[in-house]
Amino acid sequence: MITTTLCFLVRDSTVLLAMKKRGFGLGKFNGVGGKLKPGESISKTAIRETEEEIFVRIKESDLKHHATLVFNFDSKPEWNQKCYVFLVNSWEGNPAESEEMKPEWFPIGALPFEQMWIDDSHWLPKVLAGLRLEAEFIFDSEGKIIKSKNVSEVEILSLL
Repeated sequence: MITTTLCFLVRDSTVLLAMKKRGFGLGKFNGVGGKLKPGESISKTAIRETEEEIFVRIKESDLKHHATLVFNFDSKPEWNQKCYVFLVNSWEGNPAESEEMKPEWFPIGALPFEQMWIDDSHWLPKVLAGLRLEAEFIFDSEGKIIKSKNVSEVEILSLL
């Protein structure tokens, strides 16, 4: 299982999503983030990936951990991941398109779920409302059907 991060920049009542232009998740809106490099912390990964994907700089103290998600895919164990989700309300720079991601602002109440991963509607609105969650999803091998899910609100999240 790989370890990944997702960051969602939030301002006023909008959230920044980015359209994936290549690789895993191609054609879907998501937060920005990616895989840990060897020896890298979860927070450093979130900071690095955000800068690489949309050219925005985040301070570690501005990362607010709101969810830990586990994704499992039938017959595709290389896709299985534990994902740490952060909300960010303060950053430096203006989000800009990279060769991997095209950022776009959306009203929190009008997210483009039809262009997102199928699980996002089950947890992202709760996270954007300020809840802390732990969740596990089991998908078919294509990631198009949720075979089972468990989403729980928690008071404290651990980064381990």
